[in-house]
Amino acid sequence: MHIFLARHGETRWSRSGQHTGTTDLPLTEEGKRQAEALARRLAGETFDLVLSSPAARAVATAEAAGFPFEVDEDLRELDYGEYEGLTTVQVRGRVPYWDLWGDGCPGGETVAEVGARCDAVLQRLVEAAVTRVLLFGHSHTFRILTARYLGLDAAMGRLFKLDTATLSELGEYHARPVVLRWNSAEHLST
Repeated sequence: MHIFLARHGETRWSRSGQHTGTTDLPLTEEGKRQAEALARRLAGETFDLVLSSPAARAVATAEAAGFPFEVDEDLRELDYGEYEGLTTVQVRGRVPYWDLWGDGCPGGETVAEVGARCDAVLQRLVEAAVTRVLLFGHSHTFRILTARYLGLDAAMGRLFKLDTATLSELGEYHARPVVLRWNSAEHLST
C-alpha cells in the first residue's frame, strides 16, 4: 500500500500557531493558494481511494485537488479541549512543562485516543485492499497515523513535524512500512 498524506492549507490559527481541533476555520487566501499548488502537484496522479477529514479546511483542500473523495470522521484533528485556540506558549503559561504527547488535553482527547482512530483508518484501508490512497487532513492526526502505520506508539508522532499544504508518503520497503517522503512541498515520487 502507498498512502499519500496531504495536510490542509493555511488557516488563521495554523499561521499563528493556535491549536485547532474542533474549531472549523476556513482557509486563508494564502491557504487557498497553497491548496491550488497542492492540486497542481497531484495533477496526473491516480488513487484507488481518497478520504478527507470532515473539517472545512481539509474539505476545501481536497476539493481544490479535484479528486472525488469521501469524508472519514476518524481523520478529524485531535480535540484540544480546554486548550482549543491557544498556542503551546499560552498553555504552558497555565501548565508549565505541558506536553501534548504525554499530557493530552483536559476536556479533549489523548494521543492514544487519536491513535485508536488512526488504527481504524488504517484497518479500513487494509480491508478495502487498495494500493494507492490519498488522505486530506491535519498535522497531529497525520503524525499519529504515521507512527501507528510504522508500528510505533501513537506518542511517537511527536517525532514528525508537518507543515501546512505539504505532501507526505508512506509505503513499504522490503515488505516493511516506511516513510518514503515527509513534509514535502515538492513533486511526488513515482
